[in-house]
Amino acid sequence: MSFRRALALAACGLAGGSVLFSAVAVSKQPARGGDAEQRPGASAAGAPPASAAPPGTGGYWDNNWDRREPLALVNLKKKNEETGEEELASRLGHCKAKATRHIFLIRHSQYNLDGRADKDRTLTPLGREQAELTGHRLASLGLKFDQIIHSSMTRATETTEIISKHLPGVKKISTDLLREGAPIEPDPPVSHWKPEAVQYYEDGARIEAAFRNFIHRADAKQEEDSYEIFVCHANVIRYIVCRALQFPPEGWLRMSLNNGSITHLVIRPNGRVALRTLGDTGFMPPDKITRT
Repeated sequence: MSFRRALALAACGLAGGSVLFSAVAVSKQPARGGDAEQRPGASAAGAPPASAAPPGTGGYWDNNWDRREPLALVNLKKKNEETGEEELASRLGHCKAKATRHIFLIRHSQYNLDGRADKDRTLTPLGREQAELTGHRLASLGLKFDQIIHSSMTRATETTEIISKHLPGVKKISTDLLREGAPIEPDPPVSHWKPEAVQYYEDGARIEAAFRNFIHRADAKQEEDSYEIFVCHANVIRYIVCRALQFPPEGWLRMSLNNGSITHLVIRPNGRVALRTLGDTGFMPPDKITRT
């Protein structure tokens, strides 16, 4: 059975509850050291067998998924002939990330669906309550958040303004990259939502650009772990989760996210990614939970 058929992504928030799980993708090669077990059928060097599916379809982790793997950043042809491996090790050290990035993806709160233009799609009274609850939850974590990056759409901007009241001093940055859209044609398809092909073409490139711009391991110069909040939209968050975990991105619509929910991704210095929470709204009373 192929990886795409074997993988089923389905997560729906329960009333008053949350969806919590951790997913760590499988490494393409065993970790350096004597405690790594060799997979049946793999070569002694840890490479997949010749019959294995190509990367991205067979479940093998691409270590250079964010194009920040140290070996990919160093020009091996420029190795000094006298110092040899010593110089290479030094240059690799300058490219290695040292800190962990914590990414908190927040879906905007409930908004007015009757608005014809974006400026008219403001938060409902319940949506404003949801944003207050989300802000209170984030503040209660006791983390030193570095920044809040939010979609420039009205509902995301208003959600950010309310959340930021609970996190004084945290800078806010607006971006068009995180605006809602159609990231990629979903598989399986759904009958109630069928954007034109041109919308996938336009929105997909922008949302992929958002992923590449914001989701990656820490810069080598970053010394301490960081905690960043991104306030955006359900389609954007679900696509980012699939891409970050190297799951088939076409499966994004198999997940469901509540308004004001919190999704927590962790990116380690070695590039490994873990999903701590998906669509958490357990901090909201059942009568405050919506999915519009």
